[in-house]
Amino acid sequence: MKIVALGNQAGAFANFWTTLLRRALEGGHEVVCAVPDGNASADAALRGLGARLVHYRLDRKGINPLRDLLTLRDLTRLLREEKPDLLFASTIKPVIYGCLAARLTGIPHVYAAVTGLGYAFEADTFFKKCVNLLGVRLYRAALREAEGIFFQNRDDAEVFRASGIIGPHTRLLFSRGVGVDTRRFAVAALPPPPPVFLLIGRLLEAKGLREYAAAARLLKSRYPEARFQVLGPPEQGLGSVSLETVRRWEAEGHIEYLGRTDDVRPYLAAAHVLVLPSWREGTPTAIMEGMSMGRPAVVTDAPGCREVVRDGVNGRLVPVRDAGALAEAMEDFILHSEMMAGMGAAGRDMAVRECDAEHVAAQMLREMNVRQGGAS
Repeated sequence: MKIVALGNQAGAFANFWTTLLRRALEGGHEVVCAVPDGNASADAALRGLGARLVHYRLDRKGINPLRDLLTLRDLTRLLREEKPDLLFASTIKPVIYGCLAARLTGIPHVYAAVTGLGYAFEADTFFKKCVNLLGVRLYRAALREAEGIFFQNRDDAEVFRASGIIGPHTRLLFSRGVGVDTRRFAVAALPPPPPVFLLIGRLLEAKGLREYAAAARLLKSRYPEARFQVLGPPEQGLGSVSLETVRRWEAEGHIEYLGRTDDVRPYLAAAHVLVLPSWREGTPTAIMEGMSMGRPAVVTDAPGCREVVRDGVNGRLVPVRDAGALAEAMEDFILHSEMMAGMGAAGRDMAVRECDAEHVAAQMLREMNVRQGGAS
């Protein structure tokens, strides 16, 4: 079988989908990774798996229709030349334009992975409502003939169903995101005090960055020794928090901005508690990675987040966009530091039983009827 795996960033593909790609390659299939150009090290990592690499043009965050038409043209040409048996597309624009191109070129088996609903489904302003309307129509056109759609939580699936995006013959499938490599993200002993809180995520409003900064400001006034860190790449465009804003918070002494990294493990090992006050997630990979390393988490009671954190078991759930409640939950860990080890151990157990990447990849390939290699 020839498979085209389509993503929006080579780095993200290399970080998150390698287990699935490796198992497909070990099953004897030809795998072509289609990603935008611009990340030589990630391209090399994908080639190192044994996949063939092709590039296409993509304006990942923009809403310029002419640029998106170029993406559709590139993908239509790519699929017409490659003639794959199966297309596997993940993230918003590759799903929309990849699946549209697959319909235009008659690809027999088409699967999409919805990794989160993103900016278009926030719909809390008039502009966002317009973007949402456009997004729903594009998704509907792209996915109604898809063979299967993988969702990371049932809330997102219900949004798609209610919006009329899902066709009558499309299978609704579920996975724990991309899972976590529980061997690579091995348990690490908790570091000595003072308490270190860590948010891992792109610099986006929807990650709850402003709520986190407000909670850090409040707690710093009470516990000046506590540390509040942010790790993740800057973003541009709709819904981003500017790097200048983050640097200002840092200059005010509330947070520490750690920049971006290709390996989060040292930062996870140096932290006591992960924090993700996200408005909505698919399944938060960084939280699963922290769980695997034995770290508790404070997250919002939002789609995606509540799938991996159980309140009082491996962390705390707080209301969305409530900086005060977020600060209270974080303060509990400062006042009762003994909770960290017990909740961290519970998180590790959940990661091994429910989120291991080998099991997740095996399940997804079975759902797509793709013969696979590796232990399942």
